[in-house]
Amino acid sequence: MSDLHLIDVPVPGGTAEAHVSRPPSGHGPGVLFFMDAIGLRPQIAAMCDRIASWGYVVMAPNVFHRDGDVATLMPTGDLRTPEGREAFMGPAMSRVQALTADLAVPDIAAYVAALRGLDGVDDGPFGTTGYCMGARLSMRAATAHPDDVAACGGFHGGGLVTDTPDSPHLGLAAARAEFVLGHADHDRSMPPEAVTTLAEAFAAHDLTALNEIFPDAPHGYTMADTSMYQEAGAERHYRELQALLDRAL
Repeated sequence: MSDLHLIDVPVPGGTAEAHVSRPPSGHGPGVLFFMDAIGLRPQIAAMCDRIASWGYVVMAPNVFHRDGDVATLMPTGDLRTPEGREAFMGPAMSRVQALTADLAVPDIAAYVAALRGLDGVDDGPFGTTGYCMGARLSMRAATAHPDDVAACGGFHGGGLVTDTPDSPHLGLAAARAEFVLGHADHDRSMPPEAVTTLAEAFAAHDLTALNEIFPDAPHGYTMADTSMYQEAGAERHYRELQALLDRAL
C-alpha cells in the first residue's frame, strides 16, 4: 500500500483534504479520482499511484469532508474479512446516503477547479474515475463539466440509474466524454435492467461507451484491502481505464 500525500482543497462551506499522486515526469493530464464508500486510505493512494505511473496527475478528494477528516474516517479494522468489512460499512453507508446530489455537484465543481490549479497538470481536458458511490460522482463530473471531462470511468458503481429526477444517467445529454463502466456481477445496486437502461441512454445521446458487467466480479472488486477483491476484475479495470485515458487525453 502507498502513503497518502494530502493537500487542502477549498469547497463550499469549508475544506476537503485530497490525495495527489504524480507521474515520474512530474506533469501530465489530470485525473479526478472519486473514492469508494470506505474512504481515503492507503489502498486509494496505491490505486492513484498506479494511474499516475501511466503519465497522469491524479487527485482523490475526501468527499466525506463534512463527516470528518481523513484520519478520523480511516478504517481501523481488517476489511479483508467479511466481518471486518461489514462492521465498517454501516457507518460508511450513512455517509454515502448523506452525500446528496445537491451537495455533491457544487463540491465537484470545487474539485475540478482544484485539479486545474495543481502544479504539473497539463492544459486541456482531463479524466475522471470512480468506485462504488464514486462512480456516480464520476458521471456527475462528466455531465456537469463537459468542457473539462473527456474520459469518464466508473467501476462497481451503484445507483447510476434510478427513478429519481437527479439520476446520474439523466444528465448524459450534456456529456461529451467517452465512458468506460465496469459493473459488478449480480449487484443489487446496479442490476442488469439498469445496465440496459444506461446503454440506451448512451446510444440516445451518441456517446461512446463500454458498459459491461464484469463476470463473477463482486461489488468492490477493485479494492485489494477488502474481502470483495477480485484480481481478474481489478486488473481488467486497470487495462480498460488506461486505454480510455490514453485514447481520450
